[in-house]
Amino acid sequence: MKSFAMSRIAVLAAGALVIASAVEAQTRTLPLTLDEAIARGLANSMRIAELQARQEAAAAVEDRRGADKLPVTSLLGGYTRTNHVDQFVLAQIGQGIRVLYPDVPDNYHARFDLQWPIYTGGRADALERAARAEREASGEDLTAARADLRLEITRAFWALITAREAAAVLGRSLAGTDAHVRDLRNRLEQGLIPPNEVLTADAQLARERLLSIDADTASAVAEADLQRLLGLDAGETIEPKAAFEVPPARQQGLEGLLEGAKTGRPERRALADRADAADARVEAAAAGARPLVSLGGGYDYARPNPRIFPRADEWEDSWDISVNVSWAFWDFGRTRADRAEAAANASAVKARLTDLDRQIAFEVRQRRLELDSSLAAIPVANAGVRAAVEARRVLGERFNAGVATSTDVLDAQTDVLQAELQLTRALANVHLAEARLERAIGGR
Repeated sequence: MKSFAMSRIAVLAAGALVIASAVEAQTRTLPLTLDEAIARGLANSMRIAELQARQEAAAAVEDRRGADKLPVTSLLGGYTRTNHVDQFVLAQIGQGIRVLYPDVPDNYHARFDLQWPIYTGGRADALERAARAEREASGEDLTAARADLRLEITRAFWALITAREAAAVLGRSLAGTDAHVRDLRNRLEQGLIPPNEVLTADAQLARERLLSIDADTASAVAEADLQRLLGLDAGETIEPKAAFEVPPARQQGLEGLLEGAKTGRPERRALADRADAADARVEAAAAGARPLVSLGGGYDYARPNPRIFPRADEWEDSWDISVNVSWAFWDFGRTRADRAEAAANASAVKARLTDLDRQIAFEVRQRRLELDSSLAAIPVANAGVRAAVEARRVLGERFNAGVATSTDVLDAQTDVLQAELQLTRALANVHLAEARLERAIGGR
């Protein structure tokens, strides 16, 4: 009986371990720094994978355009069955009858063929340059997408930290308010204060509980957003590891930032590459008015060989080589229309490039102002926290001395809460503003 009980205890213990392991697996905590989060997000992003595939496709197009300038060799073979025909014969005196066109219904043909466009009027070179520029632009698109994803992960990372810090601040305030309400209830029971002070404190406690619920929800939403960007499962709890430190101030002036943005922004480099591709397509369209010269040749092995006369039901070989010239000197405006279309597209891309330069200049100025404003808010927020904490201490002493009301104490606690939240947001805003400025100038 005792052994049976011990067996049941062992089974229950094993089951408890299995359940605990399953729960731990479902709610695994994943500590991450910002750099680790960015690396994981870049590795799991489907948008990045899509752009990488597009870059590979653009590289394949470039290879295809380069191959258009090289000769094409091919092997051909075939069998043809024809109807029976009357043989054509020639009777020669003293030599008998000679068959000039025999009846050969089974025809076999094999050919090694070569075609080489040796002059295309610059069309092939222009199309290759356009494909190369598009491939480079695809690479810049990929770089821009990675920079956007880094910024988005940075935003979500600091949003999660801010939300959790706000929830923690509200939790501390809620605990303090709850303790204060209990103290007021004790004083009410002793007849030291009127009931309205307890009711006012209860109302304040209810408001802070609602704020705490909202803060917990905001924290959960921020974590879900970061999980989405990192490609994590919902069961993995993220534990962001970051210190609320103020980054060093930038020494580079606005003009230097603007100059750096002109060469550092991958979107601008991509658009410049596409402008070059558009110019190359204009050249390719204009080449349609020039003649095309190609070299052709081949080696035939056939039975019968139609190049050999008289025909014979035998395997015979032959070869040929040719130079071909093609010139569409009058096409009723087709080439002119193609060139006009390509030139208009090139003008459109260059106009977009000019507009992008203006947008970049504005964005750099905006992000620099936001960073300066966020840095300026830090000492103000610190001063606000110190003042609110000191005011709460003084009011606490006055309340204990009986010269301040509980409402004054609750208001002081609320002021401390708001000051701490503002400091948290200010510190997070500095990091986010720094990341946005880095993105605006085309940095990491």
